Amino acid sequence: MTSTSKAFEASGPFGVENQGFVVGQEKNVYNNDPRRVSMVGSVKAVGDQTHRKLKSRHIQLIGIGGTIGTALYVQIGRGLVNGGPASLFLAFTLWCTVILAVTISIAEMVTFLPISSPFIRFAGRYVDDAFGFAAGWNFFVFEAALVPFEVVACNLIIGFWSDAVPAGGIIAIVLVLYAYVYLFAFSLLELAHEYATFSSLFYMIHSKSFEFQQNRGKAQMLVASAYYPYLRFGLTFYDNAKGYGESEFWAAIGKVLLIIGLLIFTFISMLGGNPAKDRYGFRYWKTPGSFAELYYKEDLGRFLGFLQCLIQASFTIAGPDYVSMAAGETENPRKVMPRAYNAVFYRLTTFFVLGSLAVGINVPYNDPTLIAGIKEGKPGAAASPYVVAMKRLGIEGLPHIVNAGVLASAFSAGNSYVYCASRSLYGLALEGKAPKFLTRCTKQGVPFYCVIFVLLIALLSFLQLSENSAVVLNWFVSLVTASQLINFSVMCFTFLRFYKACHVQGLDRNTLPYRGVCQPYAAYYGFVCTFIMTFVGGYTVFLKGQWDVPSFLFSYLMIFIFPTLFVGWKILKKTKWVASHEADLVTGLAEIEEYHRNFVQEPETNPFNRFLEKIFG
Repeated sequence: MTSTSKAFEASGPFGVENQGFVVGQEKNVYNNDPRRVSMVGSVKAVGDQTHRKLKSRHIQLIGIGGTIGTALYVQIGRGLVNGGPASLFLAFTLWCTVILAVTISIAEMVTFLPISSPFIRFAGRYVDDAFGFAAGWNFFVFEAALVPFEVVACNLIIGFWSDAVPAGGIIAIVLVLYAYVYLFAFSLLELAHEYATFSSLFYMIHSKSFEFQQNRGKAQMLVASAYYPYLRFGLTFYDNAKGYGESEFWAAIGKVLLIIGLLIFTFISMLGGNPAKDRYGFRYWKTPGSFAELYYKEDLGRFLGFLQCLIQASFTIAGPDYVSMAAGETENPRKVMPRAYNAVFYRLTTFFVLGSLAVGINVPYNDPTLIAGIKEGKPGAAASPYVVAMKRLGIEGLPHIVNAGVLASAFSAGNSYVYCASRSLYGLALEGKAPKFLTRCTKQGVPFYCVIFVLLIALLSFLQLSENSAVVLNWFVSLVTASQLINFSVMCFTFLRFYKACHVQGLDRNTLPYRGVCQPYAAYYGFVCTFIMTFVGGYTVFLKGQWDVPSFLFSYLMIFIFPTLFVGWKILKKTKWVASHEADLVTGLAEIEEYHRNFVQEPETNPFNRFLEKIFG
């Protein structure tokens, strides 16, 4: 990827002749335009009540933290069981190239016009208003469905210790904590206390099996290791925008340290640095083998195993959508966003590719404990492949600490999804595609009713009360995967329309703050891959003996809903397909450029924060 942000900063607002207007020209012709949605040289805009207070480090870690969660620590084990270590590694590596194509496509549009819920609104501006309507609601369903997914995952992870607490109690605790975070201005110290109490509670519950009374020091170490970032940096009172950024920053740091620690554990352990003195290396790639057979024998079975791993990768790997959703609340976005997209992609690619490799090194795909935890959701079974490996090697204490870290990661990921879902719904409301009352915000810039609506959807997590938690988890995985693939298809297709509009209207892409490489071919590649995978995701229900109504509905529901929303809105509002010469490349642009001209970077007085800014840019 290449970026022209430095050239942009040196030359000032770009001025390109464009059908009677100059991009960047100092005009206030849009000041009375009701579509005005961006910042105007301050932290607040007319029509958009969110605040620009998120810094580069916040954006990068929001993108990383929102993506690293249960999928990387727990659900990745399902891919290993289905396809084997080689299929898992190859599938994750291949899918990262698709995510690269999506990233450079959406990054170019968002850095050009960094507004709230950007790719949702761009779909309406560059393609069709009905397309934007369908895309917006699809993204909302995607993010909202991830909240109950993480809640269910919390219950599955806690099951490693004990099933003494009813699933309903765990669900209630998690949802109350999410509501507390978003509906009230908060102190991170109080939040850390809630997290620590949450962890300690379930640690004490399984005291009979773990002999808690004789291991108080170990329990304290578990809580401290899982929530140290919150406890250390929880002394300042924030408004919600910056408070969310700070809390997610340190939560994401914890996730990054956890995955790095697990990769280091893998390297040391595979070379014999474990209590069993077992130098196992790539043993499990030979026995039981590199490729698992799924449903059928020989080549067809191995191909289906690889395909299942590719589906797993399409669910697990994301990133550009989370970075994009924060564009409207980013400080100095045209400088910050290009670096954030680059940093998030390369760091996530490293974690996901190496993570898929590490899982296949540590655990054989036919491990009975892993199968019991991932596919059957049995209480007491380790759901994380890393925990399975540690228990097999006779490592004491560490499996409990890692499991607590995975629990914290799942909770934090759900926290990110509440944020993104509420912000996407807020963006829909600003565009008139959702009820107007959803635009109401608190004094801290929190879209109050949007958060409430997301938390109501999160009540779907109570489905696990009547079904196996692993089964319900898989339902949400199917729904989320389909929605996410549609999101990526929308981003790539919208970019293709943006690309053509720039060409037709004479806007030189070389003058943009960020210019993606290999375009438009990268966008075509991303669109074709994500579009095809959308229909492949639930293929297993069509195999002989595999038909399951809930699995079919969760896999293909959004494929039917998306065109229904598109056609319904098109008929209702009589929208028209946006011709390239009519695509709106201007609205909000003058305000963004005025913001950048008037922007003055406040000097950071805190030495530690200055250190962080140097690291993360």
